[in-house]
Amino acid sequence: MDTKNSFYLGKIFDLSSRSVTEQILLYEPDDLTTHAVVVGMTGSGKTGLCIDLMEEAALNRLPALMIDPKGDITNALLHFPDLAPADFQPWVNPDEARREGKTIQQAAADTAEMWKKGLSDWGIGSDRIRELKNSVTFNIYTPGSDAGVPVSILASLKVPPIPWENNRELLREKISGTVTALLGLVGIQNIDPVRSREHILLANIFENAWSKGKDLDLGELILQTQKPPFPKLGIFDVNTFFPEKERFDLAMLLNNILAAPAFQTWIEGQPLDVQSLLYDEQGKPRHSIFYVAHLSDVERMFFITLLFSAVETWMRTQPGTGTLRSLLYFDEIFGYLPPLGNPPSKQPMLRMLKQARAFGVGLVLATQNPVDVDYKALSNAGSWFIGKLQTEQDKQRLLDGLQGAASGALDRAEYDRMLSNLGKRVFLLHNVHAKGPVLFQTRFAMNYLAGPLTRTQIPELLKLASTGPEFESTPAAGTQVGAAPIMQVNNVREEKPEEVGSATRPSLPSGIDEFFLPNNLTFTQAFKAAGRSMPGEAFSQGLLYRPSLLGQLSVRFLNRKYNLDSELMQTVLAPGSELRGLVRWENFQEEPVDSRSLDSEPDPRARFVPIEEPLADLKEMASLQKDLVDWAFRNVKATVRVNENLKLYTGPDVSAAEFRSMCAEAARKLRQEDLDKVESAFDKKLKALTDKLDREERELDEDETELSQRKMEEMGTHAENIFGLFGGRKSSRRISSSLSKRRMTAQAKADVDESKDVIKDLKAQIQALETEKAQALEEAANQWGEAANQVEEISVPALKKDVLVELFGVGWFPYHIVKVGEEIVELPGYGRVQS
Repeated sequence: MDTKNSFYLGKIFDLSSRSVTEQILLYEPDDLTTHAVVVGMTGSGKTGLCIDLMEEAALNRLPALMIDPKGDITNALLHFPDLAPADFQPWVNPDEARREGKTIQQAAADTAEMWKKGLSDWGIGSDRIRELKNSVTFNIYTPGSDAGVPVSILASLKVPPIPWENNRELLREKISGTVTALLGLVGIQNIDPVRSREHILLANIFENAWSKGKDLDLGELILQTQKPPFPKLGIFDVNTFFPEKERFDLAMLLNNILAAPAFQTWIEGQPLDVQSLLYDEQGKPRHSIFYVAHLSDVERMFFITLLFSAVETWMRTQPGTGTLRSLLYFDEIFGYLPPLGNPPSKQPMLRMLKQARAFGVGLVLATQNPVDVDYKALSNAGSWFIGKLQTEQDKQRLLDGLQGAASGALDRAEYDRMLSNLGKRVFLLHNVHAKGPVLFQTRFAMNYLAGPLTRTQIPELLKLASTGPEFESTPAAGTQVGAAPIMQVNNVREEKPEEVGSATRPSLPSGIDEFFLPNNLTFTQAFKAAGRSMPGEAFSQGLLYRPSLLGQLSVRFLNRKYNLDSELMQTVLAPGSELRGLVRWENFQEEPVDSRSLDSEPDPRARFVPIEEPLADLKEMASLQKDLVDWAFRNVKATVRVNENLKLYTGPDVSAAEFRSMCAEAARKLRQEDLDKVESAFDKKLKALTDKLDREERELDEDETELSQRKMEEMGTHAENIFGLFGGRKSSRRISSSLSKRRMTAQAKADVDESKDVIKDLKAQIQALETEKAQALEEAANQWGEAANQVEEISVPALKKDVLVELFGVGWFPYHIVKVGEEIVELPGYGRVQS
């Protein structure tokens, strides 16, 4: 079925005859940039409509995040192209089969037959189901559980990848939502961010860390709650504002959730990295379902708030667009966007309803409770899908909200009449992008609508998608699951601090710079980095600095052809013992160091390991710097991703998956433009032929009328002649008139035959043109489908003048000296916390 990149949602419903017409309803996906609201009581077909929307999004290669609070949306994985009874059997409800007096096998066979017939009636075949199955990657995430892919919430405590200075308001809103959600998780409800001491303290801890580009984990948050990293809050010192004993009580509340065994699943698994939740490593779109039916109300609120905040932060890093880029579907918003009250989820949802349009992110928000939602917030939605409602109060409340949301006058009486006559699977569509409201019946869903599925069924569901925790679940960094150090730690040194180094800082010759890497790993992270589990008790015995060569180069790449203007940072950290003879710099490459994070002075508690000869020799260091620059010039190249057909070029700052996503979006846009051009060109020709056909059909009507009249006149003349013969009258004039009438009848018949031939020829031309149009549309669509995949990678070298030295000298790497029982161990103090 060719839907021309539109969503095929059903067919127009005629209210006067209360029947479905043959006119299909196509919905433009870009209309979802202004968001959609779906309302309907239980049994209205609301879930089926939402599944239809997600199916069409998948067929159009649009990624989506789906929040499933009841278990219905997991049905999005139940697509069976073969429509075989064996495919349906595991998902048939045995209790329902028993009530109907059927075996499971009989019920599965009947269900398969019903789906086959239902889809056939709506013009959908196995090929389209197979296309749905292969269009996107499906997955089910289960925060707080390992039934599906577990989700780590620790990434939500990391500093977002956007600059603090230019995004203070946004980041403070994110901090406020995160803190409110965290406090809700420990039982502190109805929080006023301006009056709550707990909120003010935790928000300031977050701001202190994030404004400096530092991440937090739960362990560090608990420690800083006890001992805040700032002396004052406002004009009061911390202890006056929030006494130490009461801070300890708050820290204990936070520690309780961290200590609970059940909470461990919250800090392991897939991070809330929105880009990887929307696209896989190859750039293929994902449909990621977040199953939260198993969570308590407090846990659900906590997670949904973090998810909306994560999406909001991600979208701020994306370029603006007028086309639909991705969808966020929430199956039941009751309690999360109320008209009164301010739960943690409300503010990020409000901001996204107002701002997501500019970034091509569409929200689809559904509810079966139209009374208790914030219609002022929902006035930002451009599309309303309204199904059968339960009570008159529901209908009147919804009409009030719809009237407030309408940009122009709304005929309330007409809407009331339509809403009062809705049946199952019949919806009213109010779309600000359309001329007026329409009624339609939803099409048959391609996915088997088995009803709400339980957590225990999720592992089997994931097998259908050939994915699961074993494929996706990765440990998340943070509390108990730690940090990846920049310098690889192969073992833990077990030397007493007085036996290692000196309290006196070694001196360096003038001309050799030195840098102090920050001591930024908590004990939890440091133990993990060293390959050890965090013990019950550990006591700091001080800090030890070890010297290495720290070099960091900025390699600039400029290329007009590929619109390339990028900078690659090359960082090396090499111990002095490795710097004699030929140095293989590639063996010492590390993640770039933020020069702003470097300490200007060493920690006053620290001891120092002596500096080895190459690091203290000015001539040797100058030679090593030249060698490093030469190595970077010869070996460092920028990878440019190119799609010549689409005229798209990106540098190394854009990942392969992101570039493929850009190509898909550009191809989709160009494809639509081409399809519109082809359609417009053919429609002009078709209109000319159709107009001509209309004229010929009118002429045929006139010719047939004239032929009928001529036949009657001819018959009248014949009758008159016969009566004349019986009367004895004979007239040559009468015979001549008869012949004349016959000639006129023959001419009229010839005109009719000619019109029929012309009409037949025009219909053949129209049919041929329709076929040609369909072929041209298919060719245009296929051309851009292939174009999106024609990506090549090109290596671009740098000029030597564009290799600049940012840092070069002795880098002092900090290590914790820690006492564990009777054992003294050395742990890395500097590292990078990974999500």
